[in-house]
Amino acid sequence: MKLNLKFTIIAGIAAAIVTGATLTTLSSTPQSPQYVNLKVLPKNISARDLQSIMVDDFQDGLGVTCGFCHTENKDGHGLDFASDAKPEKNISREMMRMTLGINKKYFKVKHPLIGSNALVIGCNTCHKGQAFPDGDELK
Repeated sequence: MKLNLKFTIIAGIAAAIVTGATLTTLSSTPQSPQYVNLKVLPKNISARDLQSIMVDDFQDGLGVTCGFCHTENKDGHGLDFASDAKPEKNISREMMRMTLGINKKYFKVKHPLIGSNALVIGCNTCHKGQAFPDGDELK
């Protein structure tokens, strides 16, 4: 009887440890955000890479903030990043496709990705920190 009680207690403690360890592992595993409505950027993009592209390419390259392309949430709090309500968002997508194509065709970048250091042509090439480039470099 004493042996069964000891075995039961040890088995219970072991089960608690295994359960606790499993829950700790699951809760500490970073979940990558699932972004919706990404049409040019990779669907499995990390939060860090997405933030870097939005800041380095768009905010710095065009001198704009998030609200330039993204509309406000209907409840008035924050932005609705998935919405395509603003035409600037689709224009940005076309510009990303254009720069990727230029890099691939003319600069032989095999797998061009927005935000990559391998890109020769990017937003800042023409925009130079302005939302609307003046076009002098194109004349």
